[in-house]
Amino acid sequence: MTLTFNETRVIGSLIEKAITTPENYPLSLNALINACNQKSNRDPVVVMDESTVRQTLDALIERRLVSARSGFGSRVTKYQHRFANTEFSELQLSEQELAILCELFLRGPQTPGELRSHTARLCRFQGVAEVEAVLRGMMTREEGPLVARLPREPGRRESRYAHLFSGEVSPAGEDTSETGRGRNITGGRQADPALLEQRLEEIAQRIERLAERVERLEKRQ
Repeated sequence: MTLTFNETRVIGSLIEKAITTPENYPLSLNALINACNQKSNRDPVVVMDESTVRQTLDALIERRLVSARSGFGSRVTKYQHRFANTEFSELQLSEQELAILCELFLRGPQTPGELRSHTARLCRFQGVAEVEAVLRGMMTREEGPLVARLPREPGRRESRYAHLFSGEVSPAGEDTSETGRGRNITGGRQADPALLEQRLEEIAQRIERLAERVERLEKRQ
């Protein structure tokens, strides 16, 4: 199973919402777009438009990794993953393994400590040692490894781990597969200049507020 960046973002978002907000799951197209583009619990933050998400969903539905259903009390089509732990999935994972993959899909390579913190919304780990034990199991599965440990980077105390559903990963944790090459941080289209300008303006305003705070502190001394 080889997934593009957009596909991992869609699947990761569906897995996350199925666990954290089951009352709102399956997701409508608009809810899924918002989940893919949300600014919290995502790295990188992307701007996937409706066309990009639709195309990604079509590809996943064709591969039977996502299903689309109407009903659920409304005429709106809603989507749910069939990636793992369903009656249609070949991949069966523990709660902790699924949570780890979900976070790696949504945030990219992470250390065991980061994974313990980020998966707290999805499952429970007693400590970093338990995270490391689950990761070792995911690397030594008889069916093939699901994750890989990256070389420890200078200045880091822990090695990061990356998922292997998008091909091999480089030491920096970048996707080196054919499906991953050439993607940009918007996950499907060039960044909106207006959005970039807005973010730059927000940063400038924060810097200005910090400067004012520093000035006030200096006057008090």
